[in-house]
Amino acid sequence: MLKLDSIATFVTIAEAASITEASRRLGLAKSVVSERLSELERLLGTQLVQRTTRKLSLTEDGAAFLIRARRIVAEASAATAELAERRGALLGPLRISAPVTFGSLHLNAVLCAFVAEHPLVDLTLDLDDRFVDIWSDGYDAVVRHGPVPDQRVVVKRLAASRRMLVAAPSYLAQHPAPRGPHELAAHRGILYSRREPDWSFRAAGQVTTVRPKRSMRLNNGLLMRDAALAGLGIALLPEFAIYREIASGALVELDIAVEPEGADIFLAYAAERGTSAKLRALTSWLRRAFAAPQRWQLSAARRKR
Repeated sequence: MLKLDSIATFVTIAEAASITEASRRLGLAKSVVSERLSELERLLGTQLVQRTTRKLSLTEDGAAFLIRARRIVAEASAATAELAERRGALLGPLRISAPVTFGSLHLNAVLCAFVAEHPLVDLTLDLDDRFVDIWSDGYDAVVRHGPVPDQRVVVKRLAASRRMLVAAPSYLAQHPAPRGPHELAAHRGILYSRREPDWSFRAAGQVTTVRPKRSMRLNNGLLMRDAALAGLGIALLPEFAIYREIASGALVELDIAVEPEGADIFLAYAAERGTSAKLRALTSWLRRAFAAPQRWQLSAARRKR
């Protein structure tokens, strides 16, 4: 008889394209994951996965079985969650991905409160600044800082967020503060390496793009903030990452007469996963938590130079 654990393990292996990654996601030893896969293949009488030294791929039978296996796992999970919901509880795994900076500064505390309210939820939060794919990476939902162009997912706005052009007083003491976007090119930029190495500003319906001639490129907002604090250049950072530094004067917002393009905070999930009681509850929890103006949303009297 086929075991649900083995089917669920196969789905995770297929989505992770790696037994090692599947074992990490499941919180199981690699030997257990491999054993479950082998048992499933033995019971089905066919090879589901093609293993090589470099990669793992599905066989033709594996790809065909994966379609139904996903449905089986989803139905079993939904049935379990529905029974728990009838008893007034939320139950089972919930896997979320979020950007490192927002996740560590703001999201984690909100999720901890959610788990305290629903202790039977087995929450996994992965912080990753790359744009993970909900479908192939096996997440129930992802939090994004900025637009989510994927038409296959449902997108919920969680909070407003501005981007701010900032520098440390020590940098500005040695370099004249720019008064317009055209002056930025002469400055050293602290840039986010996962995007195009330029800055975009919007005014009167027009977008102006500036690329600094000299730059330092980093792949994380907290590292960029620290580089700006060290006086190494000008950075374009989200308000939620630097509001304390702006309030204390450790960083100064530069007024160049145009606003950087904004990037709000969104939650995205596959439409069919939105029927999960856990995901519905989490979505409501996050939208309530971030509905009111947040402490990072500085007043119009914030300090500029």
